[in-house]
Amino acid sequence: MIPLDEVRERIEAYHALPAEALADEARAAFDAFLEGLERGDVRAAEPGPEGWTANGWVKKGILLGFRLGRIVEHEPAGPLRFFDKDTFPPRRLTLADGVRVVPGGSAVRSGAHLGPGVVVMPPAYVNVGAWVGEGSMIDSHALVGSCAQVGRRVHLSAGAMLGGVLEPVGALPVIVEDEALIGGNCGVYEGTIVGRRAVVGSGVILTGSVTVYDVPRKTTYRRTAERALRIPEGAVVVPGSRRLLDPFAERYGLSLATPVIVKYRDEKTDAAAALEEALR
Repeated sequence: MIPLDEVRERIEAYHALPAEALADEARAAFDAFLEGLERGDVRAAEPGPEGWTANGWVKKGILLGFRLGRIVEHEPAGPLRFFDKDTFPPRRLTLADGVRVVPGGSAVRSGAHLGPGVVVMPPAYVNVGAWVGEGSMIDSHALVGSCAQVGRRVHLSAGAMLGGVLEPVGALPVIVEDEALIGGNCGVYEGTIVGRRAVVGSGVILTGSVTVYDVPRKTTYRRTAERALRIPEGAVVVPGSRRLLDPFAERYGLSLATPVIVKYRDEKTDAAAALEEALR
């Protein structure tokens, strides 16, 4: 096994080479890199004392895999046929992984980490570079995009979408911290961070261009050049609207959809109860 420090050095070096200069040694380094992703030892972003930090070399490794790979026919599923890069086949989980993948058409790509106790309901998709912590639920029609970081005991409800972020390599991916609830048909994109134990109500869309209005704390949040949009810990976010002041918009009663924080959870309130109380 190639030590991870050496894997990183090789990935950085091979990423800088033109495709025609890549040889078998590059493929061996990539394979070791992919195994590190699946074990959870290699992550696209990691928390630290100053917050989350993106590991750009990890995205370089994934992009290297696309350059190294060739399109092949993968193992069919009944009458369905699949054609993709041979560097990114579907991940083959075993009972020893301790993950429940319920029958019905879900897929986990190689290079994704699923912790013990994760449940994947059909149909759902987990892309390369994703990290999903133990005990989390990925519900039907949910997407965990490339490099998204999902904490422990998180619930991604049906139809929830966590966008993938591969480029630029230094950009933070989407991050959902421990014990958060992402409601049905939500979209979390462009490196947004959802704080620990936060509740994002059904239909909320969080991107780098939205402003989130915090009613209890009388403030707003949005992405800046220095930091990602971050939903505070324990916040309960629901869909809201903001009136447009333009004369034409006022004439026709137009408004824009915008996420609104209406309350904060306390340690005695579970996510479902917090959301129900907020919506009332």
